[in-house]
Amino acid sequence: MGRGPSVRSLGVSFTHRIVFVRHGETAYNAENRLQGQRDVPLNGRGHEQARAVGRLLRVHLGDTVDTLERADAFVASPLERTRETMIEVREAMGLAPYRFRVDPALLELTFGAWEGLTWAEVHARDPKGIKARREDKWNFAPPGGESYATLTERVSAWLARQSADRFVVSHGGVARALMVLLAGIPPTAAAEAPIIQGRAILFENGRSEWIA
Repeated sequence: MGRGPSVRSLGVSFTHRIVFVRHGETAYNAENRLQGQRDVPLNGRGHEQARAVGRLLRVHLGDTVDTLERADAFVASPLERTRETMIEVREAMGLAPYRFRVDPALLELTFGAWEGLTWAEVHARDPKGIKARREDKWNFAPPGGESYATLTERVSAWLARQSADRFVVSHGGVARALMVLLAGIPPTAAAEAPIIQGRAILFENGRSEWIA
């Protein structure tokens, strides 16, 4: 994959492309339950989503897949749902399933005391926290948790360590951070952006685009 112009946002200079895939569905997702950094595996639908996006990316990216493979560009969050998604995606693209790296910088943000609860339960137990989140979703952190702003600092540090194109399997919060850092999307808009499971986003030349 070629290099575009330097992108500078929030102190980040990045000249490469990122193909980003959000992990497939889990039981927590299906139950509208906050999982954050809990290590929840894919459910059956999640495995199907991962295989489907792998097949689509093989067609859409073509020989670029092989270029990324030769460059050892595949990296995932260390949680089970992202690793399982990467394995399924790689198999669907005709690659050796386990040839990728994991990086804790790509972990989802933690929801702290809210993890494991449904949104309905959070509303019932912490209405003040819900109100504060509505007022400033980007900067709000649940008790013992992280904000999107804090997560973005972590992702920014990860970007600063990268020196080539990357194929990333990670989480919705990480996608939102990349939207702000690499595509110039305002934090308020990124916080509300739908990040579709088992779909891929291309970050390139200061833009983000759904590609599969």
